[in-house]
Amino acid sequence: MSTVIRPELSKSSKYWIDRHRYYELKHFCLQYPIWKKAAQMLDALSKSPSLLEEYIKSGRISDPTVDCAEARSFYLDRIDLLERTAENAAPEIAKYLVTGVTSGVSYDFLKSRLDIPCCKETYYDLYRRFFWLLDRARK
Repeated sequence: MSTVIRPELSKSSKYWIDRHRYYELKHFCLQYPIWKKAAQMLDALSKSPSLLEEYIKSGRISDPTVDCAEARSFYLDRIDLLERTAENAAPEIAKYLVTGVTSGVSYDFLKSRLDIPCCKETYYDLYRRFFWLLDRARK
């Protein structure tokens, strides 16, 4: 049985954020694999502008190369924000945090499959810190 993180902490907690804001940030993080794929595809498709329409939503007539660069920049900025926030939250377990928040896996999965180098209590404290920092960065 996995641990379920409560969506709202006590207001006296140092990492308190509103429950709905937490869910908003959590769903933001769950888009990470989509951003990675889109950035990778935009990089590969930049040589074939006719195939870019799937990743670029634009109603104006413009230069496909510029559209590709803008869309790729959009995805890379979000990827960087998430990875930088994980690095600020806990440099020693940043890669585990990124895996946890972007794929919704539990500590138990991280421990058994990826051998995370900390205890469950420490991980979830840093997990909450990550979302608290992400909340500050996304204001």
